[in-house]
Amino acid sequence: MKSITEAPSLYHNLEKKTTLELLSEMNAEDQKVAHEVGRALYQIVPLIDVIASKMVQGGRLFYIGAGTSGRLGVLDASECPPTYGIPKEWVIGLIAGGDQALRVSVEGAEDDPDQAWKDLSAFSINSMDVLVGIAASGTTPYVLNAIKKANEHGIITGSISCNPKSPVSELAKYPIEVIVGPEYVTGSTRMKSGTAQKLVLNMISTSVMIKLGRVRDNFMVDMQLNNDKLLDRGIKMVIKKTGLKYEEAKDLLLSQGSIRRAIDNW
Repeated sequence: MKSITEAPSLYHNLEKKTTLELLSEMNAEDQKVAHEVGRALYQIVPLIDVIASKMVQGGRLFYIGAGTSGRLGVLDASECPPTYGIPKEWVIGLIAGGDQALRVSVEGAEDDPDQAWKDLSAFSINSMDVLVGIAASGTTPYVLNAIKKANEHGIITGSISCNPKSPVSELAKYPIEVIVGPEYVTGSTRMKSGTAQKLVLNMISTSVMIKLGRVRDNFMVDMQLNNDKLLDRGIKMVIKKTGLKYEEAKDLLLSQGSIRRAIDNW
């Protein structure tokens, strides 16, 4: 397999460059990411559609990864409940090494292939669910075994990686490959690869939530109103839909407890 994610950087003598030179070169590389994600859209579509189909039937979405990839999956999963008002059990992110690995590196966690299925089994993953493995290299043992075991148990699998024809793509039923090229700092896949993965995850969770009816027009009508900023945002949504004045919209929203109910019951 050709490992583009580990290929030498296109830039040299970074330590001798000015700050502006560093930023300009990093920015030039970053601009390649969105283009490559665009090239992968036809790979992303079927995965989104099957996730939405399963979740409509009561299934769940699982993300699994190690290091940066795992953190991005956990981040996307953790943002779905407050943004779309869904139960936290609907989208679950798992990282090699457990939650402590979100802050500090857990040595060797990604090299333990057997732990992945143990972690998934703790949530009683089953054939109603969908598992998406995230691995920039596409070779992480923790992720590979998760996909392999899920396949054996009749669970639909997808993957997000940044190397062509990687092992994870060979295993996953719905592989997504975003080939962003060598990193600015050789092998530092938290950079372009991580950005690409974040963009794809945004697309997956946002599109699925829209398909599940959690967005009306372009509004997050089920978002949690758990601080002043979000309450103000919700009031403005109600104003937009009803034409009420600010205090009237606020009273309506507080009485109904959600933007959706406020709009529907006005």
